[in-house]
Amino acid sequence: MFVSENLSVNEKGNLTIGGVDTINLTKEYGTPLYVMDEELIRRNCRSFKSSIEKFYGGNGLVCYASKAFCCTEMCRVMKDEGIGLDVVSIGELYTAIKAGFDCDKICFHGNNKTDEEIAFAVENKIGHIIVDNIPELERLNTIAKEKGIVAKIMFRIKPGIDAHTHNFIRTGQIDSKFGFALETGEAFEAVKKAISSENIVLRGLHCHIGSQIFDIDPFESAAEVMLGFIAKIKNELGFEVKELNLGGGFGIKYLNSDDPVPYETYMERVSEKVHKMCDELGINLPFIIIEPGRSIAAPAGITLYTVGARKEIPNIRTYISIDGGMCDNPRYILYQSEYEAIVANKASEERSEKVTIAGKCCESGDLIGENMPLQHADSGDIIAVCATGAYNYSMSSNYNRIPKPPVVFVKNGESRVVVKRETLDDIIRNDL
Repeated sequence: MFVSENLSVNEKGNLTIGGVDTINLTKEYGTPLYVMDEELIRRNCRSFKSSIEKFYGGNGLVCYASKAFCCTEMCRVMKDEGIGLDVVSIGELYTAIKAGFDCDKICFHGNNKTDEEIAFAVENKIGHIIVDNIPELERLNTIAKEKGIVAKIMFRIKPGIDAHTHNFIRTGQIDSKFGFALETGEAFEAVKKAISSENIVLRGLHCHIGSQIFDIDPFESAAEVMLGFIAKIKNELGFEVKELNLGGGFGIKYLNSDDPVPYETYMERVSEKVHKMCDELGINLPFIIIEPGRSIAAPAGITLYTVGARKEIPNIRTYISIDGGMCDNPRYILYQSEYEAIVANKASEERSEKVTIAGKCCESGDLIGENMPLQHADSGDIIAVCATGAYNYSMSSNYNRIPKPPVVFVKNGESRVVVKRETLDDIIRNDL
């Protein structure tokens, strides 16, 4: 009935998340409201961890891609579950450090890291700085030398794989702002330079072919390309790369029509390819890192809104206006991302109409979705948009000077605030 396993309907006909009545949550915390099911987050983490144990004999690490959803408490949950972190900015890195995270289990990404970010990563002895280009490698070596530290790195490689996703979230092909190309020899030259650099130690290679991928074949192809490159480095330079980060990008169920492959199936198929290629190429099995983000966080979250106006335009469309919009979920205006929505206080009723859910921002394109099946919604009803645990809070903004909603975690029938609702004073906090 619902896209996420943690959603249900109680005896009142109200939508529940993790067994907690969403209408009660809105009465306590107001709307708009992000709600995350902590138990499902933890189950998803454990599922990926168990697959590393099962298919790689524990010779690997799951790193949560914190760009999906990052706050101090989320970092604490990942630490508690024995999960590493993938961060992409000094802000995400600072959040992890403040949460007491083990820096050796952090992968620091970014295609244009500043000197400040590089220095901060070096000073905190981050386990994997994912180097994106030669100028970054040179700056990193200089900064590490100044600080008397040897920096541990991986190279981001473009394996040339088309992941069949939206153009904005395809990152593995040669025409990408991310990483080193194999075809031009750029990646091989970077490896040679790293091996000879005084304050650099090359721990491994990284690739990421895109996001929201349902096919397994691109992941297998990427692994094959990367292992072939590891063999080339060994054969021609006498240097064996010991770690391989295969990134993330596993697809999730946003709509009932979506049919993602179970994550364990991804892991099993790719592991079979990895083991086979290592045997054929005569290389040791590398330490395998994966970086799921959306697949851990997205299914665990919903966003709750209050309906303001209902506007019916005969023979054209019906607009249902909510008290949020592109400022708390910009993914429709960016990617035309589709979601499932439910009138939370009428969750047991049939979705009898198709509507356009419109946000409150001063933009015609501020929509959550068009032609969305929904129960009849009137002013005062509560609408839940499902699978919003990833890339909603993370991409939220103060457009129109609208305060950001809070984030509430639910667990064992209880709820708690992990990110406070912004106030009007927060909006002008940095104004002079």
